Amino acid sequence: MAHRPSRNLRKTLLGSGAVVVLAALNAPAAVSFVEEKYHAYKIAQPEYRRKYGSWARVDVPDTYRINAIHAALLHTGKVLLIAGSGNDQEKFDSGTFETILWDPVRNTFKKIPTPEDFFCAGHTQLPDGRLLVAGGTARYEILDGEVKKAGGGMRVKNESPDKAVTLKKGTVFRSPSGVEYVSTTDVTIPKAKREQQISYFESGQMKPWKTKVTASEVRVFVEAKEEGAQALTTEAAQYEIVGLKGADAGNVYGLAQRLTTEKQDFQGIKAAYEFDPKAERYIPVAPMKDARWYPTLVTLEDGKVLAVSGLNDVGDVVPGDNEIYDPVTKKWSQGPFRYFPTYPSLFLTQGGKLLYTGSNAGYGPAEKGRAPGLWDLDSNSFTPIGGLTDPDQLETSASLILPPVQDQKIMVLGGGGVGESPKSTARTSIIDLSQESPAFRDGPALPQGTRYLSSVLLPDDTVFTTGGSKEYRGRSGSDILRAQFYDPTANAFSAAADPTVGRNYHSEALLLPDGRVVTFGSDPLFDDKDNTKLGTFEQEIEVFTPPYLHKGGADRPVLGAGPREIDRGGRATFRTEDAARITRARLMRPSAVTHTTDVEQRSVALGLTKTKDAVTVEVPRDGTLVPPGWYMLFVTDGDGTPSEATWVLIGGEDAPAGGRGGGADEAAGAGE
Repeated sequence: MAHRPSRNLRKTLLGSGAVVVLAALNAPAAVSFVEEKYHAYKIAQPEYRRKYGSWARVDVPDTYRINAIHAALLHTGKVLLIAGSGNDQEKFDSGTFETILWDPVRNTFKKIPTPEDFFCAGHTQLPDGRLLVAGGTARYEILDGEVKKAGGGMRVKNESPDKAVTLKKGTVFRSPSGVEYVSTTDVTIPKAKREQQISYFESGQMKPWKTKVTASEVRVFVEAKEEGAQALTTEAAQYEIVGLKGADAGNVYGLAQRLTTEKQDFQGIKAAYEFDPKAERYIPVAPMKDARWYPTLVTLEDGKVLAVSGLNDVGDVVPGDNEIYDPVTKKWSQGPFRYFPTYPSLFLTQGGKLLYTGSNAGYGPAEKGRAPGLWDLDSNSFTPIGGLTDPDQLETSASLILPPVQDQKIMVLGGGGVGESPKSTARTSIIDLSQESPAFRDGPALPQGTRYLSSVLLPDDTVFTTGGSKEYRGRSGSDILRAQFYDPTANAFSAAADPTVGRNYHSEALLLPDGRVVTFGSDPLFDDKDNTKLGTFEQEIEVFTPPYLHKGGADRPVLGAGPREIDRGGRATFRTEDAARITRARLMRPSAVTHTTDVEQRSVALGLTKTKDAVTVEVPRDGTLVPPGWYMLFVTDGDGTPSEATWVLIGGEDAPAGGRGGGADEAAGAGE
């Protein structure tokens, strides 16, 4: 319902002289000014905030403003904001890659040296609290009509089993007709594979050993040295590599078939790093086998990480070559082969299978890899799941595991058509995996069709959703300045205070340890409704304070001293003067979010017992419910008011009775 200011309130807000002027002019602009003043007054009232919450912008010094493409909460309580080149071609060309570390408690900022262009990389939380960041940008896209030099993928072969060969960026490949093409990145071609076959009898005689050599192969993107039709080709040919001498000249060569001036997509990198929250720096680890841009990284029950999809080093969607990272060895190994479009939403479910909700960030054909299903990694089987309304509008949709994770309900919210489709949907759908034959069923609709919706789990077992836009990248001024709460128990939405900053493509939101929600980023295509003014990246940070932090007169429950580590299946006791009022305990896994994709966040219900001055929590034994790593431990009272989070490290081993977490006496000495 619209709220209009009373005459007395207008006088209070503007002064009687202003009212006289307003009456004389009868100007729509003046009326709008009054409405804005009244709105500001209304949302500042305690009763409004107790019901809807409140928003506030963060004061960010100009030198620390950043195009936040990625956001991850670290177990130090700080937030890592990664831009890389930040969707800025000039910064990419100059090698300017950015990361900012924000401390929301002190509101301080720190620039972090960024060794690679992590723009559109993947990331996930590791068991020890480091953040794995893998992939990023090797080359920016060039759109149709703007490609001046023919280019495409070159397969580079090495037939020598004795020597690997490295070709530097700028290596020249010469076609049979003499046209020359230049590589855009460094590439190393491994040694060919030598296989020996055992000796055998033939016609009564022993035959000698045979050796079979299989050439190795890698890809590299090349583009013609010169513009012109002479460089266009759609026929397969072998290419000489200029500058190679001796045996290398015969053993190493290029093969290409299609070199054109069609659109050239972004290209990924193979680099992988761990960000150390204590040292506050990136540490290199073994690179991936495949280059990836727009990949999803998902933590498995044993703490290993599966990397899926992305655009490779020639701008094609990785055809299904997935990889597994071992945080102990810091190396990658081959994973189960399966194709997905880029940034697929994959959730670890009870029992170890991954649920693909169909949510994705685009790239790839509309008819391939879009259907939701359960993926069994052990057998590499995929079981499709039906029931989803508007299945053609899953791009830029949001997905999350509803709280608590033990209920095994996953929700899909909003989304749009493939590519720059004008379609968007208000659909929400929920699947209950605990059912014998699970299928999606419609939930309550969003207020309108919404792409890029941010959805965040709260410690009171509700979901906060905010922002997004009706059209692709906020086109036609379609940012949605609305927010709402979803209650899984009631299966209903209720209104929240409206944000003041629009958020669409390249926006993020996450839960802070103090129970607030912070939002970052937005990358609109245009800045005006007529789509005539090119968009500018939104660098404002806005924080939402939920109603549970606006309840007057009631202090938050406080957890005192307790253990910092708890094994799965273990118990831990924490001192508190608020034991009597505490009714619930939750482990909240910290977010690592980009492109509306956050497969990290989950809320785990804990067993809870109480004494007069302490509470004891019990962690589930099931590693598919509680992957190892750092979690925020929240307790809430009967009114849903949460404590501030206590960080605890959940180990990867089931604990014996009593667990690693100690009793109250041990807890009292744990401290920080």
